[in-house]
Amino acid sequence: MSKRALKRQVREGAFDAGQFQGDDKIRRLPVDRGWSPLQHHNDDREQSYVKTIKAKSPGQQELIDAIDAKNLVLALGPAGTGKTYLAIAKAVEALEAGRVGRIVLSRPAVEAGESIGFLPGDAEDKLAPYLRPLYDALSDRLSMKRVRALMTEGAIEIAPVGFMRGRTLNNAFVVIDEAQNCTYVQLKMLLTRLGWHSTMVVTGDPDQSDLLPTFSGLGPVATKLEEVGNISVVRLHDRDIVRHPLVAEMLGVL
Repeated sequence: MSKRALKRQVREGAFDAGQFQGDDKIRRLPVDRGWSPLQHHNDDREQSYVKTIKAKSPGQQELIDAIDAKNLVLALGPAGTGKTYLAIAKAVEALEAGRVGRIVLSRPAVEAGESIGFLPGDAEDKLAPYLRPLYDALSDRLSMKRVRALMTEGAIEIAPVGFMRGRTLNNAFVVIDEAQNCTYVQLKMLLTRLGWHSTMVVTGDPDQSDLLPTFSGLGPVATKLEEVGNISVVRLHDRDIVRHPLVAEMLGVL
């Protein structure tokens, strides 16, 4: 049968599958209909795919336990120890579980040892390069579509340190990243933003501050807060680095 005749029969509703019986060009594949996705189903099974957070070092496990147990945690350690990633992962976990109503992420808008100069656009465009690492960590736990939706709803807020003064953060999971670039006064202001039913995690590496050594307030603040029983200060070390093994070797000699 020609293609034109076949199209006409289909269009006119006169299609007869029986006319193709015996046609060598038709290959019928066996279909096993014995399995069903509803078979052996378990009502308690989690339907959505959720990445589980697993510690890769004793220091990371200590940090995870501290976040679960305390409302204020300071995580200090070298680059690559997963401080920011674990903090944001726990924040997403708390938001998805309904334990908090929003996530607030903040970091100082400080260049890494060089002046970038004028950046075009409005305030959001100018601050985007500084806040990009936070978006990267969020997108690893959630899709960017989900991140944008939550930001539109106000469930996720990303703001520089300069915009945090005068606020009270209730029912929130707060992550202060790159705290080594905050002064003592800035950190004091940020820590006192903590409100009811909130958790705050402050991360930073005192050895990689872009401020003058006497200006960075993370080290002195962490030393003083270690004496407070309801606050946990977790110090990560080179053995907790989970990036390329060369990172740990370089930091050991630099």
